[in-house]
Amino acid sequence: MIKRLTIYLALALTSNSIFALENLSTTAQQTSYRQTGRYEEVETLCRNFQKNYPKTVRCQEFGRTAEGRPMMALIATRTNAFVPYSAKDKQIPVTLIQGGIHAGEIDGKDAGFQTLKEALDNTAAKNALDKQVFIFVPVFNVDGHERFAKWNRPNQRGPEEMGWRTSAQNFNLNRDYLKADTPEMQAMLRLINQWDPLVVVDLHVTDGAKFEHDISIQIEPSLAGDSVLKQTGLIFQRNVIADLAAQGSLPLPFYMAFDKEDDPMSGFIDKVPTPRFSHGYFQLRNRFGILVETHSWKDYATRVRITRNTIISVLDQVAKNGTEWRKQALEADMRTVSSAGQIIPLTYKNTDNFQTIDFHGYAYTRRPSDISGALMTRYDENTPQIWKVKLHAEVAPDVLIKLPQGGYLVPAAYAKLVIEKLRVHGIQFESLTNGLSDIEVERFKTSSAEIAAISNESHQMLKLQGEWANSQHSFGKGALFIPIAQPKAALLAAMLEPASPDSLVSWGYFNNNFERKEYMEAYVAEDVAREQLAADPALKMAFEKKLNKDKAFAKSPEARLEFFARRHSSWDQEYQQYPIYRTNFIPK
Repeated sequence: MIKRLTIYLALALTSNSIFALENLSTTAQQTSYRQTGRYEEVETLCRNFQKNYPKTVRCQEFGRTAEGRPMMALIATRTNAFVPYSAKDKQIPVTLIQGGIHAGEIDGKDAGFQTLKEALDNTAAKNALDKQVFIFVPVFNVDGHERFAKWNRPNQRGPEEMGWRTSAQNFNLNRDYLKADTPEMQAMLRLINQWDPLVVVDLHVTDGAKFEHDISIQIEPSLAGDSVLKQTGLIFQRNVIADLAAQGSLPLPFYMAFDKEDDPMSGFIDKVPTPRFSHGYFQLRNRFGILVETHSWKDYATRVRITRNTIISVLDQVAKNGTEWRKQALEADMRTVSSAGQIIPLTYKNTDNFQTIDFHGYAYTRRPSDISGALMTRYDENTPQIWKVKLHAEVAPDVLIKLPQGGYLVPAAYAKLVIEKLRVHGIQFESLTNGLSDIEVERFKTSSAEIAAISNESHQMLKLQGEWANSQHSFGKGALFIPIAQPKAALLAAMLEPASPDSLVSWGYFNNNFERKEYMEAYVAEDVAREQLAADPALKMAFEKKLNKDKAFAKSPEARLEFFARRHSSWDQEYQQYPIYRTNFIPK
């Protein structure tokens, strides 16, 4: 009887028994990586992983796309921390691996499922799930994934069919982290706010030239961010690159795009990403953002294998060091809370310093094309060649700002717009129940405002120049106060400081304030100008001086009349005024 029971239980645990576990192999594995599956496969595998590993995996829908498709995440751990508060209470680091933000670059989906099973079976990343929560989002851009076709990425070798780069609304999700326009990004940020991952890995496939290098690993903080986390980020990056190199890869720590397009000898520039990008965003939250870029000219099986190796390395590194790194991240949060009044960089620039590196390329020729007429590069993949090229990898702060002592004030008229953005990023704020009358604030004094002629991600970008200046202003009930003393102060500054390239005002959310709405008829302006000249000798002198020194002004009737209109009581004092203020005190 005991022998029969033993045989029965053994059969029940095999894949061929009546109690068989669900199949966890992917279309990619079944077709020797010629193909990748449709999104239905993601939904099925998500459920099957939870069914097969009920004690260690949860399948969760965390949002819906613009076309109503479910966004799925798998939560895997042996810590039993399947809800965010449990992970935080137990001080367990969380690693989020994200595939398919550009759904044609789908290596991460198939590599992630393979790695997840290996980690669960302890055949790779052994015991890594004992010391962290692993959240796997197979496909971020689900609608784009289902725009499935051949040649969606004509400069990529495999799979046979793949998804599309942008979402159903034609948004590039890897430009949406800070502005968070899309339902997909809003869902992702809710997931991130809930779990507060220590590490977020964004899996991509790079475009570009042909060369032997097969992957790049960029981690922030390393060039920018908190000083302690920068050092840890560099160690993290070096360890992952060493792991990959030991497995036969040729990894690089910078994005493999030439300084000048299609010119190998122009070399490379390693820049600090802005927070529209994943790895630029997370360093502003004092967390590690990792951009992984395999090389599009490697075949799909090779790319999936190398992506799998990267995920395993990251999981291993977090298992070994995650507790200490999480402690460092929380300490960085406390330093950020205390940053009121401090000077911080908003942007960075590369210095003139460079190093000459050996880059594993191919022999190539550059000749004028009889098709385009342009100088065109052709590569010989049968002839490897070492290129001696420049790498500019040293950066220095460019635009610096001094944070306010108190925070930011937003008039009630703009509160709804700003609240939506603050909430999606988990930034603290409060609505004023009582008004504030004639208080001392800083208002941005605009010197120039230029709205882009062509839209970018559905926005007309605004290039705003000027400086903060002391002013007085009143705020009614319902205005917002956003304190600078909070862990996301750097993210807040990136969102609200006009000099930030990804601020709300830079993305054009306040363009209405920079459009002139009221005018004085030209014949009226002529009469007003004559009256002003007659009444004010100093104004007459200033006008004549500008005529003599500014040729463009002298030739423009509109500019000449505006010179006087701006000095008339009818001029709109709110024109070209940024409607967010800074304060050096905390409202009671």
